[in-house]
Amino acid sequence: MLEAIVSEIGLQKDYLNNEPLETIYFGGGTPSLLEEKELDVIINALNNHHSVKEDAEITLEANPDDLSKQKLAALKRSPINRLSIGVQSFHQTDLEYMNRAHNAQEADDCIKDALDLGFQDLSIDLIYGTPTMNDDQWLANLHQTFAYKAPHVSCYALTVEPKTALDHFIKTGKSVPVDDHQSARQFELLVKEMTNANYDHYEISNFCLEGRYSKHNTAYWKGNWYLGLGPAAHSFNGDSRQWNVANNAKYIQSIKEGKVPTEVEYLSEADRYNEYIMTAFRTKWGVDLSKIINWGYRVHDRFLEEVQVFLDQGLIIRKENFFYLTQEGKFLSDGIIGDLFMD
Repeated sequence: MLEAIVSEIGLQKDYLNNEPLETIYFGGGTPSLLEEKELDVIINALNNHHSVKEDAEITLEANPDDLSKQKLAALKRSPINRLSIGVQSFHQTDLEYMNRAHNAQEADDCIKDALDLGFQDLSIDLIYGTPTMNDDQWLANLHQTFAYKAPHVSCYALTVEPKTALDHFIKTGKSVPVDDHQSARQFELLVKEMTNANYDHYEISNFCLEGRYSKHNTAYWKGNWYLGLGPAAHSFNGDSRQWNVANNAKYIQSIKEGKVPTEVEYLSEADRYNEYIMTAFRTKWGVDLSKIINWGYRVHDRFLEEVQVFLDQGLIIRKENFFYLTQEGKFLSDGIIGDLFMD
């Protein structure tokens, strides 16, 4: 697999049109399985085929049970300069409900160890809306996160995906279903507590201390190009999206034959418009009317007509030529954005 990924770096070297790499993100699967020397092999291959900025943000995604003190020490010696840690909760009952492999103590220990070893750039993932989590527990999770002075926090409402173990347990009565009212209430608590702790709510699910945005995520929301490497990885170059085959064996075999096993979807004008509406409304920077005009006056006028419904409902606000979701609108963002899509 490592050899195939390194080979794909060479095969895809022209995808980003020689633009320098500002971020590198090791995510999906379990990238923490990579040893220090294996991370070096991938980073060296990227340096050989791309211009990597000296201050590039290089993130590794991991769960607390993967981050022993020895593992963290090895990562500190590697080019990794940012960790995204999937804590989800500091309460054992929540972790058991979500079927997480780590326990509450491991969540606390790995963050403290990372800080002790000098990792200054941490992102902590939390989940709210689990039936096992009352409001006081959710507040305790947030306050424990604030105590670490984590520069970046991502918070998501629990969603039940079809055909998962949790979906089966709920349908068979073994688990309590998710309560949307609880999720909405805990989202309001989240925004209030983050504001009081001086975190910038710069995207619906993401918060940071002053200036500590995730470069990687922000690039996506601003419509920048990106290249994904490995099985099931997705890429975007403004005109099209592409995604690699998800099957490991098929991926490796195709790369050995010198071919990237990818499917390509070319974006229509409507696709590009919908992509902009979807990503811009999720951020604090909002939708810029001067960009909407790029799709022509018909689309411009249609947007103004359709967005008025949400302005009247207090779900969107307008400041000069920019449109933003209100706090209530943010929790209902999927439906609002979908209604504003171009057919």
